[in-house]
Amino acid sequence: MKKYTDQGKIDTRSGFGAGLLEAGRKDSRVVAMTADLKGSLKMDAFAAEFPERFIQCGIAEANMVGAAAGLAITGKVPFIGSFAEFVTGRVYDQLRQEVAYGHTNVKIASSHAGITLGEDGATHQTMEDIALMRALPGMAVVAPCDFNQTKQATIASVDWDGPVYLRFGRPAVPNFTDPDEPFEIGKTYVMNEGKDVSIITCGHLVWEALQAAEALEAEGIGAEVLNVATIKPLDEATILASIGKTRCAVVAEEHNAAGGLGEAVAGLLAAKCPTPVEFVNGEDKFGQSGKPAELMAAWGFDAAHLAEAAKRAIARK
Repeated sequence: MKKYTDQGKIDTRSGFGAGLLEAGRKDSRVVAMTADLKGSLKMDAFAAEFPERFIQCGIAEANMVGAAAGLAITGKVPFIGSFAEFVTGRVYDQLRQEVAYGHTNVKIASSHAGITLGEDGATHQTMEDIALMRALPGMAVVAPCDFNQTKQATIASVDWDGPVYLRFGRPAVPNFTDPDEPFEIGKTYVMNEGKDVSIITCGHLVWEALQAAEALEAEGIGAEVLNVATIKPLDEATILASIGKTRCAVVAEEHNAAGGLGEAVAGLLAAKCPTPVEFVNGEDKFGQSGKPAELMAAWGFDAAHLAEAAKRAIARK
C-alpha cells in the first residue's frame, strides 16, 4: 500500500488563497471578488498585491455574480468567493441565468462547505451544494482533498473554458498530496491500488479513506482509493477500471445523498457496470452544531465507518 504522510494540518480554503495569488501573478486576467468575506476566503494576499484587481462587493452576493459575469464577458477571469451556502443557494438564479446559461468564465470559490463547518450549525453547513452545481449545464464541479491539491485546482481552473465550482472546507486537515503535481479538471486520482473493494470519495474524506484502507490492509483486504477531485465532468474510465477489478464499491462524501457524488457514480454503474455499492453520506437531513472531528465521527465520515462500509460492500459481491 502506498503510504501518505501528513505534511501538516491546514485548511483547504488556504490552498485556494495560495492558488489565487499564484494564478494572479501568472495571468493578469484574474480578478478576485468577495461578498464581505475576504479573510474567510483567504483572499488577503491577492488583495494586497493586486488591489486594482480585487473587488469587495459587500453583502450583496447576487450583485457579485452579475458583476463577475460582466467581467468575464470582457475577457477577465473572475473568482467569486463566499461561504458555500451563500454562493450557491442564495444566488442560484443568478448562477443559472448569468453564469451557466451564458457559459461565462466565472470561477465560484465556495468555502466552509459541508458538516465540517462545525459550530456554526445547520444554517451555514450546506450539504446540498454539489447537487445544485451538478444540475447546472456546463458547470464543472471540483472538490479537492487537501491544501496542495486545492492550490493546484485553483490554478488549473483559470484555463478551463467555462464556469467552475470549487469546494473548500473550514477546518485544518492533513495535507498529504504532492505539492508539485499539476491538477487536471476531469481526472480521478488513484491514491491506492487494491483488488477487493473500491472506496470512491472526494474532499476531506480522501484522507479518511486512506486511513480506512490502511486498517483494511492489516486484515488482508485490499482497498483501492479513488480521489474524485472532479465530480463533474466525471472520469468514467478510471472509475470503471477500478470497479472492473474490485467488483464492489463504497462511495463516501461530505454531502447529502441526493444529487452528490454517490448518485453520479450510481448512475454510471447502473448504465455500464451494475455493481454492489454502499453509500456513506449525510442522507436526507440538515447538519448540526459541534466540533468538526466530532461531527465527522457522528455522521460516519471517519476511517472506522468507511472500513465497515467496505466490508459490507465486499459481503454483497
